[in-house]
Amino acid sequence: MYFVISCVDKADHGHVRAANRDDHLAYLNAHREQVVTAGPTTTEDGSAMTGSVLVMEFEDRAAAEAFAAGDPYKKAGLFERVDIKPWKKVI
Repeated sequence: MYFVISCVDKADHGHVRAANRDDHLAYLNAHREQVVTAGPTTTEDGSAMTGSVLVMEFEDRAAAEAFAAGDPYKKAGLFERVDIKPWKKVI
């Protein structure tokens, strides 16, 4: 089952994102087989990251929630909000 994990960074937390980026990427790579696509959202001009969007495959919502809770960005307090929604792949 696919899930979209949409995360919004807290304002003025770019330093938290930068400090935890390597651990976040290692976490994603450790779950690479489940990643459909992943990347940051940005400001309109692309000069700063504002959050993250991941489309991932999990057995169920509990697994998606556990993954999101284990993300180093989440553990470091980067996110203001994390939304998890089921997603249906059409194309």
